Amino acid sequence: MVKEIVAEEFESEVLGADVPVLVDFWAEWCSPCRMMGPVFKELSTEIGSQMKFFKLNVETERQVADYYGVMSIPTLILFKDGEEVLRLTGLRKKEAMLEELKPYLS
Repeated sequence: MVKEIVAEEFESEVLGADVPVLVDFWAEWCSPCRMMGPVFKELSTEIGSQMKFFKLNVETERQVADYYGVMSIPTLILFKDGEEVLRLTGLRKKEAMLEELKPYLS
């Protein structure tokens, strides 16, 4: 399941999570982001029992995107134990993403 997240929840929901967390930094106007949406949702259905999935709108939550140096979207950042462990930028195929995420699955 994919949930929207706001800055006020970021520390507790992402950095304080006891499982890996994949955050999709996106915006409504971004065509590749909209194309990535269904892929992100499919991933959450397939491996959602092993990690959490959040979407963060860079337009409304700019301070979080700036803090993590998100310069282009879509950018997916995987957090584990409160630290960034993987960053994927641009549109990706689900199979390729699964391969890159596999080492971090519990």
